[in-house]
Amino acid sequence: MNLQAKTAVVTGGAMGIGLATARRLVAEGCVVTLWDLNEKALDEAQKELATRGTVYAHRCDVTDRNLVYQLAKKAEQEMGRVDILINNAGYVSGGEILDRPDDEWERTIDVNLTALVYTIRAFLPGMYERNEGHVVNISSAAGTIGVPGLAVYAATKWGVWGLTESLRLEAFNHKKNGVKFSTIHPSYIAKGMFEGASLGFPGRLIVPLVKDHDVIARAIVESALKKERYSPKRPRTVNMNLRFRALMPDSWFQRFLMLMGVGGSMKSWYGRAGKESAVKP
Repeated sequence: MNLQAKTAVVTGGAMGIGLATARRLVAEGCVVTLWDLNEKALDEAQKELATRGTVYAHRCDVTDRNLVYQLAKKAEQEMGRVDILINNAGYVSGGEILDRPDDEWERTIDVNLTALVYTIRAFLPGMYERNEGHVVNISSAAGTIGVPGLAVYAATKWGVWGLTESLRLEAFNHKKNGVKFSTIHPSYIAKGMFEGASLGFPGRLIVPLVKDHDVIARAIVESALKKERYSPKRPRTVNMNLRFRALMPDSWFQRFLMLMGVGGSMKSWYGRAGKESAVKP
């Protein structure tokens, strides 16, 4: 896709991967709408990006179905159409499944998976009508393997991958080959939501921490949007999860994950809350 003069909505666009992606899209000549819950961060992001291009910003809780549909119409009014949807908004609550209350797990599912149904249903009809558009959904390396301390999060990210692949095939069935779908699968990023989390030795040598959010933003813009890749993974060694799973007996693969340090990778996690306020999983 040639991104010049395209229009995009980025959920969770005020910080992290969302903001880094918005920066790249604006640099490519896109008109961008940011959705985010954090009003202060949203204002700051809009002020920064408005010096480089046309950027709209709206506070949005993506779990509020009616608000999503309302703001989708607003985005189409302001930008004329929506060519690109980046479903980036995410939520993580670390801990084993018995460690957290039901409402935290429900929130995880609502933000990471259910909300994608709303945003995609809001913008897909227009993309189908024009037979042009691209939906990029942020999954995770945890969408390819199970991770202790991230069970519900991993379940949502597996769901994102399945949802995206199913929608791609639905578009094929409708002969809407101009409408593309991609998932992005980041491993642990050194800063932000997963700060503190890390694979053990030798895993962290083979699948090192992603150094910053722009690594993922580049995968979104350069690989998914421009080259229309289905499921870019960063670092690229995340692809080993799939290849080893295919080649190994299940029992061997589970032992391989533990050898790589997946089992204890969330024990040092503290996220954006910081070390002092972190509740260990």
